[in-house]
Amino acid sequence: MNPIDSDLTLAQLVTEQPHLAPHLDALGLDFCCGGQRRIVDAIDALGLDLAETLAGLEAHTADDERSGTPDVDWNSLGMAELVDHIESSHHTYLSGALTALDPLAEKVAGVHGERHPELLEIAQTFVALRADLEPHLMKEERVLFPMIRELAAAADAPSFHCGTLRNPIAVMSSEHDQAGELLARLRSLSNGYTVPDDGCASYQALYAGLAALEADTHLHIHKENNLLFPQAIDAEQQLSSPA
Repeated sequence: MNPIDSDLTLAQLVTEQPHLAPHLDALGLDFCCGGQRRIVDAIDALGLDLAETLAGLEAHTADDERSGTPDVDWNSLGMAELVDHIESSHHTYLSGALTALDPLAEKVAGVHGERHPELLEIAQTFVALRADLEPHLMKEERVLFPMIRELAAAADAPSFHCGTLRNPIAVMSSEHDQAGELLARLRSLSNGYTVPDDGCASYQALYAGLAALEADTHLHIHKENNLLFPQAIDAEQQLSSPA
């Protein structure tokens, strides 16, 4: 096992070692929207000890290597394959999770909100997150992703109604930032999804569901921001450049 190079970006680390994504989440290291920061800078910004943090991450890698858990090589996927993967896994999961967690958040806030008023804010924040993400998924599936598939199959630069893929990609990236802020607020309000002693089974299910949604969405955004979007922008630029 090679030691982690602290000059890599967080995005590069997760692309090379996807199994570390939940451990970075647990540390508060943002590898999706903040994925272009160097590991050393991100760790320093949180006031964590660099050597200790890297040793902990390397220990997780060693554990996974012993267990034989394989990592997925997302870099080996072409644009169209990556779009298919994102839709079939993250979009499908997210649509179902948003639908299922909405009534659960409302129910738990109604039952426990008097003793735990933060639940009312959690329910409101979740409504805002769903209102952001559902139209976002639709725009990707109906507008951006078909254009990326067209680009992947093209021999010459396609003519898009938006002019260039950079425009819708900029919009999607901005919306990713908004979703990231709402997810961070949910984690803060819930004290890291820590269920209080008087929390019922529904309370536990809500926090477990929100934690899983956060983890999946972080990986989802990472694959788009740090893999798919740069690949699409580069491909469009190459096809548009004179031979």
